[in-house]
Amino acid sequence: RGNFIRLCNPHLEKMKEDILYHFALGTGTHDFPALFGDVKFVCVGGSPSRMKAFIAYIAEELGLGSPGCDYANICAGTDRYAMYKVGPVLSVSHGMGIPSISIMLHELIKLLYHAKCSNITIIRIGTSGGIGLEPGSVVITRQSVDATFKPQFEQVVLGKTLVRSTDLDEQLAKELMQCSKEINQFNTVIGNTMCTLDFYEGQGRLDGAICLYNEEEKLQYLKEAYDSGVRNIEMESSVFAAMCNLSGVKAAVVCVTLLNRLEGDQISSSHDVLVEYQQRPQKLVGYFIKKSLGKV
Repeated sequence: RGNFIRLCNPHLEKMKEDILYHFALGTGTHDFPALFGDVKFVCVGGSPSRMKAFIAYIAEELGLGSPGCDYANICAGTDRYAMYKVGPVLSVSHGMGIPSISIMLHELIKLLYHAKCSNITIIRIGTSGGIGLEPGSVVITRQSVDATFKPQFEQVVLGKTLVRSTDLDEQLAKELMQCSKEINQFNTVIGNTMCTLDFYEGQGRLDGAICLYNEEEKLQYLKEAYDSGVRNIEMESSVFAAMCNLSGVKAAVVCVTLLNRLEGDQISSSHDVLVEYQQRPQKLVGYFIKKSLGKV
């Protein structure tokens, strides 16, 4: 028996139609099982262009597309998110920050449920700031932690604060780590990922429009994060882990580090170097998908 999406909302069963507004899709206008029923792997990332590049990459890796092929945006009816599909792989953008990825995940989880998908693996691929790692290192997240280093996501619902687990699938993390060893192209570690509410003050940067702490305080905080097991910082992993847990979906976060935050705040690498760094999570996850499908 397949492992189907667990939908934590009894109200949806009473609805005649479910409109996924931010995807410009709906159960009354689209045949979800026909469009998405064969999906097994979902990769999500912040940038629409990066997710389009990923689908072109995975199509070539799986032998399902021709070089230079232009893949249609399934969500072309909206400018909120972009979605691409080839074979069993779905690639979706989520924007920046917890609110943006949360909206996308609500509709993505419902899409997979309506499509009757089973045995789904969802992986966030992205960029991050590293702590104590050389730039270009890839971090596979063990746990997502908040800015106080606790493995939890707090969600206020009807005025009450709910605390949700942010653990990620341990076996999936190990499988991804093994894939990186087999590729043997870049440094990869498993570690905790700190998820913050913003890019500047929340991550202890000194270069924002507002900064009311000094460099010594910043470094002390980042070293405390490192000592607690944190190896990188981004802005989406906590709600991603929490929502995937509630929906019974196997999930992972794979992010490349663009700089070592113990050495600075601004990204100074050249454009070409950054492009190559950003391809590393794609290469790792692409290899994992090929291996899972028996194509390695």
